[in-house]
Amino acid sequence: MATEASTESAPEAYGELVEKVKRISNVQNAAGVLGWDQQVMMPDEGTPARSQQLSTLSAISHELLVEDGIGELLEELEGEELSDEQAAVVREVRREFERAARVPTELVQEISETSSEALPAWKEAKAENDFSKFAPLLERHVELKREYAEHIDPDKDPYEVLFAEFEPYLPLEQAEAILDEVRETLVPMIEEIRESETDLATDAFAGTFDEDEQMELSRDTLDTLGYPWERGRIDVAPHPFSTGTMFDARVTTRFDESDPLGAVFSTIHEFGHATYTHGLPDEAYGTPLGEARDLSVHESQSRLWENHVGRSKAFWQQFLPTFQEHFPQSEDVTVEEAYEAANQVYEDNLIRVEADELTYHMHIIIRFEIERMLISGELDVEDVPEAWNDKYEEYLGIRPETDSEGCLQDIHWSHGNFGYFPTYSLGSVMAAQLFAAPEEDIDDLEGQIRDGEFDDLHEWLTANVHSHGQRYETNDLVVEATGEDFVADYFLDYVTEKYGELYDLDSA
Repeated sequence: MATEASTESAPEAYGELVEKVKRISNVQNAAGVLGWDQQVMMPDEGTPARSQQLSTLSAISHELLVEDGIGELLEELEGEELSDEQAAVVREVRREFERAARVPTELVQEISETSSEALPAWKEAKAENDFSKFAPLLERHVELKREYAEHIDPDKDPYEVLFAEFEPYLPLEQAEAILDEVRETLVPMIEEIRESETDLATDAFAGTFDEDEQMELSRDTLDTLGYPWERGRIDVAPHPFSTGTMFDARVTTRFDESDPLGAVFSTIHEFGHATYTHGLPDEAYGTPLGEARDLSVHESQSRLWENHVGRSKAFWQQFLPTFQEHFPQSEDVTVEEAYEAANQVYEDNLIRVEADELTYHMHIIIRFEIERMLISGELDVEDVPEAWNDKYEEYLGIRPETDSEGCLQDIHWSHGNFGYFPTYSLGSVMAAQLFAAPEEDIDDLEGQIRDGEFDDLHEWLTANVHSHGQRYETNDLVVEATGEDFVADYFLDYVTEKYGELYDLDSA
């Protein structure tokens, strides 16, 4: 890792570079805490000041990267003999520098200000089912992001430039090929499930479940999985997320009194993100070796814990008694019923974060297609609600009745995060491959999950994924962890077998 010794043995310019990078990282992490506060605890009328605070920190971070001698240090290090880890740090800093140097500080500041203003506008629009309250800021975001992409690479598809912001080392062409495989397999499978006469225990957890008690259950869920409270906390947010550093990785969740499983899986999902962050090496804090390897890998960790652990029968064999302690009205629910309820495929769900494991990917593809059209100019912002509803009807056979349960349901566009959504499906695909490897390496992993023992899985993931930080590019990290290239096969085999058995499908 980026230890003091490895820094001391490097050229002097490398040591200077690392110190400058750490300053930038600290500014960005401070902004992250303010962003967490804005979504979790900030008073409703705090936006004007918070907008300026975050905009200033964003501008300072940008200026430190492009105006504090980093370019000269990178030139000095060109051709120097570096260790693999030092070379990875220089590679990551150079990439960030080259992108940032092409973008004016004023534009970075304007994007940050727009994000701060768009967040409360999105919240209000969603609460009041009024897209027009959010549309002007969404339109501004689209314009700014087109301008941003133009500065970085005027010869590329602007969406490709924006996708690289979240997944710099996974070509968009490769990502699209994987998503195409997923769509081609899942669309007929979902249709076959809808025609299946198999009845699952979909109402196993019907009733009303107190939100305060759901919070206590969420805490117990984190305890079960091994969340280190000395380095984190759990809170409530309108859109669950995790943020922080290896020293302080926080999670949020949300509650619906009629859907206790929603909170359970939201909590497990965010735990997966946090455990990746916690698994980054302490000594590499502030450097690329102490940062996660971008969003597909990050999402692979949350989906691995949510789906391959949390939705498994083995998990419910040990967790169901804990659930029943909090909600005695579920005392007659069996493990098999809990497993079926946790893995049912919904026929009429409109909400991405409440989607089942299969239809979830149709939700992602819809967003992917819409934001590509927005950035290319094929779709006007004012037409987003209708385009959204039409695609839901085409791909899922359902049509939102309100914009709140339609195009206003996600927070991402309020941040200007175009190119983010594909990483959700890519992460799910990667999760299957990254879970298959410890299944081979760990003796009776299923039995350990059934016994509530997660230490070996934590250690495997930390050693093979988390501890590397950004040392490897995305595809190389998958090869390093699993011995194979990143492919869709493991995911497709996993869902075909699992849902074939659940719904007694011919294709199983």
